Amino acid sequence: MQRVGLISDTHGLLRDEAIDELRGCDRILHAGDIGVEDVLRRLAALAPVIAVRGNNDAGPWADALPESTDVTVEDVTIRVIHDLADLELCADSTPQVVVTGHSHQPKVASRDGVLYVNPGSAGPRRFKLPIAVGELLIDGRRVDARIVELDVAPRSGLDGAKARGAVSPGRRIR
Repeated sequence: MQRVGLISDTHGLLRDEAIDELRGCDRILHAGDIGVEDVLRRLAALAPVIAVRGNNDAGPWADALPESTDVTVEDVTIRVIHDLADLELCADSTPQVVVTGHSHQPKVASRDGVLYVNPGSAGPRRFKLPIAVGELLIDGRRVDARIVELDVAPRSGLDGAKARGAVSPGRRIR
């Protein structure tokens, strides 16, 4: 079984609570709007990182990142892309899981046999949306997805984390 950490929309802020939740992952997928290269370095200290460029990522370090990428974990293909609106699926290359960011809204949904996961924003709070990360538990072709909402007081150093939110039941990908 592989534990894949999901993070997006850090916008230069990598919270200690997010690091705590991602510790112990086998790999980490960052779905863009990273903000600064240091975020990727700090995540890489936890596990191998695969990242895509978001619409707010700029500079030589960001230009080197792909706009989307496919990752295979065990028997599951995962497409990572920042904005779901930019996703193009075709029958011969449809992934089993799509990980996105951009909206800052954490969500796990299944549509037409594809599991869509947006871990939400782990960076600065936007409106009243939660601060969150996600994870995939992959065992062969079985994928469980979950969102972990971080208990973070606005602009406070007194932050903790607790798991809440969506948990999808395990499902086999055909």
